[in-house]
Amino acid sequence: MSKIQKFNDLHSSQELLLLGNAWDVLSALTLEKAGFRAIGTTSWGIANSLGYADGERIDFQRHLTIIQAIAEQVNIPVSADIEAGYGQDEQSIIDNVLRTADVGVAGINIEDSFKNQVGLRSLAEHSHLLTNMRAMLDNRGYQDFFINARTDTYFQLEQPLEDTLTRAKAYVESGASGVFIPGLTDVDEIRAITSNVDAPINLLSLPGLTNCQFVKDLGVRRLSFGNALSDKIIAYLTQHAAQLVKDQDTSSLYE
Repeated sequence: MSKIQKFNDLHSSQELLLLGNAWDVLSALTLEKAGFRAIGTTSWGIANSLGYADGERIDFQRHLTIIQAIAEQVNIPVSADIEAGYGQDEQSIIDNVLRTADVGVAGINIEDSFKNQVGLRSLAEHSHLLTNMRAMLDNRGYQDFFINARTDTYFQLEQPLEDTLTRAKAYVESGASGVFIPGLTDVDEIRAITSNVDAPINLLSLPGLTNCQFVKDLGVRRLSFGNALSDKIIAYLTQHAAQLVKDQDTSSLYE
């Protein structure tokens, strides 16, 4: 069974898919060893590891090299977070998606928000992008490649529920395999979306929305934690590095 098929199957298994978000090969291997069934790269974590802020500020090839290294080193499926596609027009975004598929990942996250300005792509524009993206992936031999269509309605709109429902349904009709809705935490709104969208819904773990069984009972099929783990590791490193300088003693490294 291919990794693409395995990844698709994980979204329909009896267990909710808890995705392990990695930012380099070491973190990916560690997550695999811990028992995670699939890896999702975190663009925030990758950018941070290279000294950049998130938001497509890294050269795409540099970002893709890290994604490829992760995909080559782990035996479980990998989904690549490529933000909004690192392109200024539809064809360049699709070209980048195909390049990403070629390095061996099983799927991608693709956002409907702009990187250099506030706002969302129009529904028609993003749906058109997804339709052509799916067609090009199929033509390249990547049938069932998992397109996780991320919508940033809950980050950018005051009353996002209706627009989210409209976008989610349209994205699925346009070829998306699943819909990722970061920022959504309201229980009633989660139920409204999972019961009305005919595709796996992926949520971002946030305070108050952390338990896999709880979100599964709401109809969610996938939960990811984004940059939360990488941030925690960096905070730990920062704290302990400062302590070494303050103490002028390395004994804490061996406790």
